[in-house]
Amino acid sequence: MCEKGDSHFGKDALQTGPTTKSNMDHVEISECRDMNTVPICSNTRLYRRRWLILFVFSSNSLCNAFQWIQYGIINNIFMKFYKVSSFAIDWLSMVYMLTYIPFIFPVTWLLERKGLRVIGLLAASINCVGTWIKVASVQPSRFWVTMLGQFTCSFAQVFILGMPSQVASVWFGSDEVSTACAIGVFGNQLGIAIGFLLPPVLVPNVDDISELAQHISIMFYITAGVASLIFVLVVFVFQEKPKTPPSLAQVALRDMPMGQNSYMASISRLFRNKPFILLLISYGLNVGCFYAVSTLLNRMIIEHYPGEEVNAGRIGLTLVIAGVVGSLICGIWLDKTKTYKQTTLSVYLLSFVGMVIYTFTLNLGHLWVVFLTSGALGFFMTGYLPLGFEFAVELTYPESEGTSSGLLNCSAQMFGIAFTIIQGKIIDHFSTLAGNIFLCVFLFIGSIMTVLIKSDLRRQKANQKSQTEMNAVSAALPRGYIKD
Repeated sequence: MCEKGDSHFGKDALQTGPTTKSNMDHVEISECRDMNTVPICSNTRLYRRRWLILFVFSSNSLCNAFQWIQYGIINNIFMKFYKVSSFAIDWLSMVYMLTYIPFIFPVTWLLERKGLRVIGLLAASINCVGTWIKVASVQPSRFWVTMLGQFTCSFAQVFILGMPSQVASVWFGSDEVSTACAIGVFGNQLGIAIGFLLPPVLVPNVDDISELAQHISIMFYITAGVASLIFVLVVFVFQEKPKTPPSLAQVALRDMPMGQNSYMASISRLFRNKPFILLLISYGLNVGCFYAVSTLLNRMIIEHYPGEEVNAGRIGLTLVIAGVVGSLICGIWLDKTKTYKQTTLSVYLLSFVGMVIYTFTLNLGHLWVVFLTSGALGFFMTGYLPLGFEFAVELTYPESEGTSSGLLNCSAQMFGIAFTIIQGKIIDHFSTLAGNIFLCVFLFIGSIMTVLIKSDLRRQKANQKSQTEMNAVSAALPRGYIKD
């Protein structure tokens, strides 16, 4: 059988004569398959550069995600500075969700046609432009400028959110793809965590408007500087795809006729895939609840603990950091066990339980309890993100990872907007408790829908089929063709 190291064999192994070490040094993994009854050995390779690609992508996602929540977590401060309502500040976060919905389809089409490098460059450049627009918005009369900058950054997010599973599948092997996807999502989650932590520290709640403008300006300049550096890294580091595919599933995709990859045909097949539709809705319910909780966190905390803007940010940080840990653990667990439905269902149910506990402890009057319960909620609710991506890829293979991820994110944005608006109104007219119970109901519905998903792991079947064919070809070859 084919193994790592110098024992690999490729096309040369089918020729007469022994395979020499000199022409094998560049191959990390080599796999064989049977095409049209003719044995063919297909090299697959893992490049060390894949980790750098993943780091640069995650950094760009981090910078963009930071800006999503940087207004909402100090909602009351920006209300005072721009002299607008809390609902107007909420829209600075919700614009990220709203922008995604109409643009996701042309962006995923562009991803299919132009590939990862073009999408990565567009994402980094648009995000960078948005950050510099916001630098020019630091005057009380320029709320429209800061909204324009935020809209620009939200447009960049459309390119970013669908990329983690695509980067993972294109660059990483079958035994590490879920971990790589989790790390890709980690960048986004870490950005949200920093977005909870830094704004309350960088922009304290002072009464002097000119002093407040200086603090806001510092935050915007730091963000613009980081975005500019990341853009340069993307230009020089980010690549389209490895020369040699990393897995047998990717080999099969590269061999697939172009007609089968029609974007509209792919969308049509996805909407006829019942397990994927169930996942699409349940994913939207879960992540939409997370978006609503994150956007309205400042209002919920300030209602029960007046003057605790910094601690509201720290609670948000706890929420997301716990989710980062959950994401990484879930990604590693999926690579080891391949138990996609069982893991997804377990985490979903625990998200529901965590939301129930968080809902009732928020009213107890003890901040340390809120820290603990928000950590538990974040571990499961945010940890669900890469699970949904990877489960979708399994259910929809060989459809594009970018298309399935894009649809999941579109569902999340729509539910996120609806939940944020409705929960905000419930909080205004009733209480935080009533608003959170509203979210608990929908998390329970999502749990039931997850139970109904048929676990048809198509990508795993493709890898297993190719491995079986490879073993059959290897067994048919004379012993001298394989170097022990």
